[in-house]
Amino acid sequence: MSMTVGILGAGRMGRGMALHYALTGHPSILVDLKPRSTDEFNAYTAEIRAELLADLQFLSSRNLLPGCDVEKLLEVITVVQRAPSEPLLAGCEVVFEGVPEVMEAKAEAFEFASGCIAENALLASTSSTFAVGDLAAMVTRPERFMNAHWLNPAHLLPLVEIARGEKTSEEALARMKASLESVGKIPVVCNDRPGYIVPRLQCLIMNEAARMVEEGVASAEDIDRAILTGFGPRYASLGVLEFIDWGGGDITYYASRYMQEKIHPRFESPEIIRTNMESQRRGLRDGVGFYDYRDRDVGKYREQKLTEFIDLLSLRGLLPNWPGNKVDT
Repeated sequence: MSMTVGILGAGRMGRGMALHYALTGHPSILVDLKPRSTDEFNAYTAEIRAELLADLQFLSSRNLLPGCDVEKLLEVITVVQRAPSEPLLAGCEVVFEGVPEVMEAKAEAFEFASGCIAENALLASTSSTFAVGDLAAMVTRPERFMNAHWLNPAHLLPLVEIARGEKTSEEALARMKASLESVGKIPVVCNDRPGYIVPRLQCLIMNEAARMVEEGVASAEDIDRAILTGFGPRYASLGVLEFIDWGGGDITYYASRYMQEKIHPRFESPEIIRTNMESQRRGLRDGVGFYDYRDRDVGKYREQKLTEFIDLLSLRGLLPNWPGNKVDT
């Protein structure tokens, strides 16, 4: 069943979201909120369509759109200016705000949306940093409002982080999850904290990598090589907390304490790491850590994870070139 989605803001995030909905058979209203003359808007629309067409042609070149007429896919994306969008947005079941991370711009977008979308429509920001509570103060009916952070490129990465506000209703949350799942996205839910999940982790990693360059620990090239051939593949096979359980929470605790003493207090582990260790919740070897393994066949679990790891390394051309192993060199 087709649904029409409204997207406020026609920048990189908005275009990627519109492209994803087009690829899954759903029309979208992509609203350019900036005031432009007719000629300026026509040129801007042509730029958007050229970029989206190039994205579709690339996907087609990778054999991801067999039999598709990529130009026809664009017909379900309506690019429109602010005033003419109002009656179109009134028919949308879900409306996303995707303007730049500037609070004033978001306030303007929400004031506009609150005045024209349907009473039962879901409204979500796509902010990567702002707290939901700060944004919810800008909208009417905050019970239908939440944050839905898509990761760039929005049409490729499946994750959407849903952050609920204090007033977000369970009914609205369930509808948003179901809506995203219906178009192939994988939603996760978190509470209202700045940075949500991925941006919060990502911010720490990016700053620490830059700090290592600044301190002369290693070159930018070697740091990124370490990420691409070690850190990245590891955490594509095991979640971060799953990895703590895999190796043992006590290892995390003692490694953190050493780096806290030798490098900086920022490496201090959180209290949950210490209490888990002291209560014999160190992970796989105790049968419980962040996850409970007591009713799981741990041998099969290890085999499954190692198989996924081998498959990933093979895909990236990173398997060791052991004797008899057919690895291209």
